[in-house]
Amino acid sequence: MFSSFYKRLLSVGGVDWWALGVLVYEMAAGYPPFFADQPIQIYEKIVSGKVRFPSHFGSDLKDLLRNLLQVDLTKRYGNLKNGVNDIKGHKWFASTDWIAVFQKKIEAPFIPRCKGAGDTSNFDDYEEEALRISSTEKCAKEFAEF
Repeated sequence: MFSSFYKRLLSVGGVDWWALGVLVYEMAAGYPPFFADQPIQIYEKIVSGKVRFPSHFGSDLKDLLRNLLQVDLTKRYGNLKNGVNDIKGHKWFASTDWIAVFQKKIEAPFIPRCKGAGDTSNFDDYEEEALRISSTEKCAKEFAEF
């Protein structure tokens, strides 16, 4: 059973490597690599294959991200002949001890304090937006029996 599950994961692995690129970008920049007001605009930015990098991104990080955020699945790191080794062996990960990562011996650089379930003290505070009640019922017929 595990074998078939693992094979399915491998068959869609390109999505996972893309997601890794998005995650690394967002953690390094503080915002996502593709953003816009409308979803279609985000989609257009993604399929264009053009990624803009903040000035503080080093050349190794930019190179890694260009290869992970590659639109063409056949050219994306993780999907090439060397598989995950292209990622693990990349210059940006030069100081990463992959054996220690695998053995869970790496200490987290930051461990947030948590007072219990529902504790939101590690998140920014935002003002609640007032609910707006619509003056028109656009779907009254569809929800008549609801």
